[in-house]
Amino acid sequence: MSQGLSIWIAVAVGGAAGSLARHAVNVVFAHLTERTTPYATATVNLVGSLVIGVLAGLQASGRIHLSPVTRTFLFVGLLGGFTTFSSFMLDTLTLAQGPEQRLAVMNVVVQTAAGCVAVFLGYAAAAR
Repeated sequence: MSQGLSIWIAVAVGGAAGSLARHAVNVVFAHLTERTTPYATATVNLVGSLVIGVLAGLQASGRIHLSPVTRTFLFVGLLGGFTTFSSFMLDTLTLAQGPEQRLAVMNVVVQTAAGCVAVFLGYAAAAR
């Protein structure tokens, strides 16, 4: 099988696995809270940011070597299917249309800042 085809398959399989994992987080939050918005989305975005930071740091430090297929599976497929920027934006719209629009602004600011911190911390911890 050519590497090009392998990469496409890696994206498809990783994306499916990431989407299933994201749905599992939604189900858990639905059972734990009366409201999944924005908690489930924030969780997957922050966990995904931390994991991609750790993997990038490990790779940059030379402590792991990821083949192009594996890297694509993890970064584009699995983490791309798991993290939910479009859901994040929809959650923000939903909050903005509700009675407390300030929650929409807080959602964007907190998730964006925390996501940046998570990716930097993951990278810094792994790149040593």
